[in-house]
Amino acid sequence: MRETKVVCRELDCGNPVAESRGPLIEDGRRGVRLGGCYGNESSIRQCDIIEEPGVCNGEYYHHVTCSESVRLVDGAGLCSGRVEVKSNQSWASVCEADFDRQDAEVVCGELGCGAPAALQGGLYGEGEGQTWDKEFQCKGKESFLLVCDTSDRENNTCLPGNAVGLTCSEPDDVRLVGGSSRCAGGVEWYDQGEWRTVGADGDQEAVGAVVCRQLGCGSTVSVPPGDTTRGVEVICSGSESSLRECWRSSYLLPGLTVICSDLLVQPDISLTDSMGGVFRGHQGPDVFRGYSFTITCSTQPQYPGGSFLLTFTGSNRTQIQPAVNHSAAFLFPAADDSHQGNYKCVYDNYVFSHNFSSESELLSLPITASPLPAFIIRHVVVLLILLTAITTSYLYYKPTRRQKRVNRVSSMDLYVNAMETVSLSSRAEAGPGEERAAQGTE
Repeated sequence: MRETKVVCRELDCGNPVAESRGPLIEDGRRGVRLGGCYGNESSIRQCDIIEEPGVCNGEYYHHVTCSESVRLVDGAGLCSGRVEVKSNQSWASVCEADFDRQDAEVVCGELGCGAPAALQGGLYGEGEGQTWDKEFQCKGKESFLLVCDTSDRENNTCLPGNAVGLTCSEPDDVRLVGGSSRCAGGVEWYDQGEWRTVGADGDQEAVGAVVCRQLGCGSTVSVPPGDTTRGVEVICSGSESSLRECWRSSYLLPGLTVICSDLLVQPDISLTDSMGGVFRGHQGPDVFRGYSFTITCSTQPQYPGGSFLLTFTGSNRTQIQPAVNHSAAFLFPAADDSHQGNYKCVYDNYVFSHNFSSESELLSLPITASPLPAFIIRHVVVLLILLTAITTSYLYYKPTRRQKRVNRVSSMDLYVNAMETVSLSSRAEAGPGEERAAQGTE
């Protein structure tokens, strides 16, 4: 992309937006083979030329797309700098008051960058030319800045230090595939509507450094041998902010594999208790003095194994436990003033023949005096638990005993009724004489 940057500058066409390659439409066309540009040349003729103009049979051409009417200048890369708009064949700075986030979204999209990350007047210096005399009224979905609605400026002057500077995030056009982390794997680059394998032959560490930087994955740890898939050759100096600023050739080389330092995701740290000694204060969790508490370290199920180191800031006190189901619990039986401070979980794991670590956020833990002595509260809690258990048992067994008495009375009534029924049945079957004899006997 450095060559395209020089081309767009030479043609006064703004920032480079995209480049593509393809076979020449017809053989026999004349051209030059470039060795590469540094990006600060004013003309493509100042770049290294490997071969003098000649016939390019079977070779490739480069197609360059420039933004034409908007650019970012004096920034660290293609996606940052002072916003300038082309007006009457000259470039004009834009005043901060005439430019908002929706306008920035259009500019970042037009330049092939990601979402706006910073928007501030004077961030990248002042322009030497004129100032844009309109206020942009973009909705954020327009494809180009100059198709947005505009209105007259409320103030005809733009004070020094108010030329708007814009930083866009890098485009989401690079990824690492084939690993268990977004920060390790084979390098792929989204180009011309599809993901393409990236290869490197020279300084692979420099290419890896750019990839890790663009992905927000720290620095390069290792560049192991690539796979058998062949990809387009990319050459970087290592200082580029994104891969598209590097130089590309038409050669196909074995795919590049990169492992970055931020391979492990950030672990979580949390505080729990079993005796009611932790309460939520205005600044976060507090622990009553004398109560037990547990600090739990956990991480996503990314790689098996590993260990958690719990560090206490401002002290040499540390504890270490192996990761079981991607977590570890550190129990403190009784809190005292020595436990007050900041805690941090450090997750360590040995992956891809290297040691990696990742740190959690700090957990600030104040130790607070309890309203009542701790042992009284413990006894009260225990008594409440016992009382609850006794009450529950009583409420459960009381209706059961009552039901048993009712069942016992009902059984006696049934027995008496049955005996009377049997007696009446016997008398009915006996004759009158037998009945009188029976009465006489009585």
